[in-house]
Amino acid sequence: MTAVDSTADHIESVYRKMETALAIVRKRLARPLTFAEKILYGHLDAPAAAELEAGSSYIKTRPDRVALQDATAQMAILQFMLAGKDEAAVPVTVHCDHLIRAHRGAGPDLSLARIENREVYDFLASASQRYGFGCWLPGAGIIHQVILERYAFPGLMMLGTDSHTPNAGGLGVFASGVGGADAVDVMVGMPWEVLHPRIVGVHLKGRLRGWAAPKDIILRLLAQLTCAGGTNRVFEYFGDGVETISATGKSTICNMGAELGATTSLFPFDRRMKLFLESCGRLEAAELAERHADLLQADPGVLADPASCFAEIVEIDLDTLEPHVVGPHSPDRAATVSRMAAHITEGGCPEKVSYAMIGSCTNSSYEDMEKIAAMAGQLADHGLRLKTPLLITPGSEQVRATIERDGQLAKLEAVGATVLANACGPCIGQWNREGLEKGVANSIITSYNRNFPKRNDGNPGTCCFIASPETCLAYAIHGSFSRDPYSTGITAADGTTFRLSPPESVNEVPQTGFVRDAAGFLAPPDDRGQVGIQIRPGSERLALLEPFPPWSGADLLNLRLLLKARGKCTTDHISPAGPWLRFRGHLDNISDNIFNGAVNAFSGEAGKAVNGLTGETQAYNEIARAYKGAGENWVVVGDTNYGEGSSREHAAMSPRHMGGLAVITRSFARIHETNLKKQGVLPLTFARPEDYDLVQDGDRLDLLGLTELAPGSTVRLILHHRDGSTSESILRHSLNAEQITWFRAGSALNSLRRV
Repeated sequence: MTAVDSTADHIESVYRKMETALAIVRKRLARPLTFAEKILYGHLDAPAAAELEAGSSYIKTRPDRVALQDATAQMAILQFMLAGKDEAAVPVTVHCDHLIRAHRGAGPDLSLARIENREVYDFLASASQRYGFGCWLPGAGIIHQVILERYAFPGLMMLGTDSHTPNAGGLGVFASGVGGADAVDVMVGMPWEVLHPRIVGVHLKGRLRGWAAPKDIILRLLAQLTCAGGTNRVFEYFGDGVETISATGKSTICNMGAELGATTSLFPFDRRMKLFLESCGRLEAAELAERHADLLQADPGVLADPASCFAEIVEIDLDTLEPHVVGPHSPDRAATVSRMAAHITEGGCPEKVSYAMIGSCTNSSYEDMEKIAAMAGQLADHGLRLKTPLLITPGSEQVRATIERDGQLAKLEAVGATVLANACGPCIGQWNREGLEKGVANSIITSYNRNFPKRNDGNPGTCCFIASPETCLAYAIHGSFSRDPYSTGITAADGTTFRLSPPESVNEVPQTGFVRDAAGFLAPPDDRGQVGIQIRPGSERLALLEPFPPWSGADLLNLRLLLKARGKCTTDHISPAGPWLRFRGHLDNISDNIFNGAVNAFSGEAGKAVNGLTGETQAYNEIARAYKGAGENWVVVGDTNYGEGSSREHAAMSPRHMGGLAVITRSFARIHETNLKKQGVLPLTFARPEDYDLVQDGDRLDLLGLTELAPGSTVRLILHHRDGSTSESILRHSLNAEQITWFRAGSALNSLRRV
């Protein structure tokens, strides 16, 4: 065992901490507690003094674990190094899963990645050895699947530098995606501060039938609530339908809760979780959870009267739930499979399915592979192969080795599937797609979680749709969105016609347990003092950080307007991934991608604007560098839910590095707003959302009242237009007293270093 394992002693200590804190909180609140509240309040830094008003107060908590994926781990570790600590205060693991490009297949792709990314992997491995982190090397698996299999347990509170960290909610974990600076706070022994989320209850009634899958539950929820519907909310599932869903099915639902913008999502402990833990060889964790089951589910009073205990309740009838598809370009643009042909026509997307992809952190479980292998077997039994190229991404080496042993892998390959490395691959833009020119319209279907433009292959013409693995494979068999794949007959090799049958009787976990293999895991050594951290001088991929300058102490005057963004401006628009992942450890180099996808509200063009110094139309990174070189700072104006999407803090660090001092929007996504605060950028919102329309091309901006900045205060915005006129607006902020000290110090890390 290593210091990063979820040992029995560690799990026991978490439960003891929860029991102690909850005894205090129960006396204060004198009411039943939801399961989410039990974990949240059970991890309070100061349970006797914490403000417990959901939606309006910040609370400080003590998470038990931090997980870092390789793309975000680089900047997180560089910030940890700047903090000057010798080891982490909680167990930390690093997972090398984002930098492997999908192209030829698992073997060649993994070999190439080890060559292309050697200096990054060497840095992550050496830093892990130096600071006592566990490190999962390339090929071992996707961060969220490895966490689920190895470390997650009911009642755990965990932070991860990836927005899909809530995947662990399928095992009853309060798991939240954050930026690296938030993770570093916990790693150096400070509490995690978060706006007290409202708890939303999702009541699942009945059981899934026919072709409906766990994925369809979250797609249905996205259709109803939209991508902004979960901001500063936790989704807690309850009802008789909960125990009909496997642990990994629950994880799929929690994983895509990130698309709602939720702080996290989770399910209460039940027998399906116990079964999964046992199948992973984690008998002690299963037994301890069963022994402390009262801690790991809502109080009886909550279930007796949920309306009085949840801020809101959403009901979903599983008996009548239909298979769903969402897209293109947004995970809340939904249609049922029965309406998909009309949805395609209305959206103007090509009917032909050019590619199908199954896997990623969202749908790569043993059960998922069992279901699609059963469907592939039906196809093979009728002498057929797939009409559409199909890429399969196992979530971990444990899953891959087990489906090879149990035969599912052979069934999938027999009908034409290509198995990729155990990594994120096309889900995050690491897809070396051939044979398609940029801009060419085409449609693909995936079981992934996001489908923003250019997300998968860098092509703005690709229309990506998201569905369950079963629905993805059904469309791959037919090759077209123009017909319902479940009700349309398929012509067999002998000329007869058949229809697909739902794979209802499959194993959710392997009957003989998973293949247990720790290959690819680098444990921290006993003697860490002599380990040197490897950063090559002059590297284009890694560079040590310099602290950001502190606030001047005065109001910000005569700021340039770099960008007024129209419509969706996600973190993919602000700091794209794909080929830019190679620079995630080099702040200056990756800053050349800022706002590449942001739509200019004045021209409608993405990624470009007029340079106020020269009058030339240039890319935003060039304009920002020009302003910075001239000693001028700038501001960004955004629309609603600005910063939706991933937890990548580069979307906050790069603007700060390039001279950005404030972002003004109609509204923010939770993680991105926090990331801006951490890096010393002011996140401000229009008190009157319609004042967004006052901002004109070429404006100069004054931000007044900063010397009196305080919790609940407002900031006065003066817009100086080109024609000499001015407009005024009142701006709000959500900064608390501590976050204001971050702004004054120049960043949260600067404030930490002073302490």
